[in-house]
Amino acid sequence: MVKRILTAILAGLLFGWGLCDAKAPGEVGGFILGESIQAVEDRVRMASKLPVRDMEFLQEVEIGDLPGFKSGYIAFGTCEGPGQIVRIKLKYAESSRKVYDQLLKRFKQRFGEPSEWRGDPFHVVIAWKWQFTEPDGRCISLTLQHNTRDEEEKMGNAVKLTATHLIEAERRCFTRQHPDATAEGRPQLPPGPVDWELLVPR
Repeated sequence: MVKRILTAILAGLLFGWGLCDAKAPGEVGGFILGESIQAVEDRVRMASKLPVRDMEFLQEVEIGDLPGFKSGYIAFGTCEGPGQIVRIKLKYAESSRKVYDQLLKRFKQRFGEPSEWRGDPFHVVIAWKWQFTEPDGRCISLTLQHNTRDEEEKMGNAVKLTATHLIEAERRCFTRQHPDATAEGRPQLPPGPVDWELLVPR
């Protein structure tokens, strides 16, 4: 019995040492989740502001010139926290697999092993995702992606940092104000017969 208890304690210690207790990230490229978009107006192109596709309760703007990055978009809320940054998507200036591997190594050193694989089975798109849940209820996701062949995805090396809890708050706010909208923030289709000729290619 004593041997079993000692074994269980040792296993628990070893398991504990392997856990990642990294703090959730909140900033990349000098942009901070939860910060007001007005605070970074000098680093984004406000004239590029557009609604986020399939998420009408968000808007996004292009970043300006940023050392180390080629391009990017900053998404912010329009309902629960107007102007509050909820997602940061940046494309690195260097697009090689070698640089991606170096980034991935440093991500793992800082945040531990990823939570899930987000690439495709053939590794045409290589993407790892980290999920963080803070005691205060903050939910943060972090994705590092490499792609040089799939034109449907962002090319090169890219990082995406998302405050999931803030996006959900924006979604709930929009739904309260627009009860007839879909979960994506779009109006529902009016009831009636389906025009299949319009939906099927010919």
